[in-house]
Amino acid sequence: MNFRISQLLLYGLLILFAGCIHTSETANSFNPAADGFDLAHSDPAAVELADSIMVAMGGWKNWNDTRFIAWNFFGNRNLIWDKKHEHVKIESLKDSITYLIDLKNSKGKVWIKGIEVINDDSLTELINRGKNIWANDSYWLVMPFKLKDTGVTLKYLGEDTILTGDKCNVLELTSVKADGLSRYQIYVDLRDNLVKQWAYYANPTQDSANFIHPWDNYKPYGKIILSADRSDQSGPLDVKVSATMDEGIFKELN
Repeated sequence: MNFRISQLLLYGLLILFAGCIHTSETANSFNPAADGFDLAHSDPAAVELADSIMVAMGGWKNWNDTRFIAWNFFGNRNLIWDKKHEHVKIESLKDSITYLIDLKNSKGKVWIKGIEVINDDSLTELINRGKNIWANDSYWLVMPFKLKDTGVTLKYLGEDTILTGDKCNVLELTSVKADGLSRYQIYVDLRDNLVKQWAYYANPTQDSANFIHPWDNYKPYGKIILSADRSDQSGPLDVKVSATMDEGIFKELN
């Protein structure tokens, strides 16, 4: 083969390979904000840190493609979330209430000790309660994927040391919700960009946190990684992620 032709072929392959790397990196770093994310009042450094967390957790595409997530919350509730169709089943163990909810339209069914609730007012109240349970319980599991959610503002607070002695970047998250404004401080490991601790402030202006909990024991679940069965036994337990599940679970919502 002519030497010049060989050089041109090699050069073309290098360009193609470099293009593939760039495309892969671009795809992996893609992390669109939800409608209503407060980009205007968020620090660029904080937004960049949020994007790096998404990559470390498996990337937006893998998160977007995740279908079914099941877990137990603090030993009190069992949840199965069909993320694609926005359906959730909640079994509240302490009061024997089962919720089956379509999160998109706030419709569903509720059973108390096996008896279906048919009164419209009671059903509406219980469905709203179930949605709030899901919002709370899922946030304890998938908060790092929701850093650019609707109503969220992000600020970068610099570096700090967490309870384990590790150095972390500190991300402040304030979120506008129906019951007011909430504030979190999220501690992100300098080495692997994973959340390692969070602190919650019920009143955004208060100095002391209502709680500080670790985020540890990361494991792969499908194509993402999650923190569960944490060292202080807080939050999500027995997490399972799958692409398929018994279709009968949500048939009564169809």
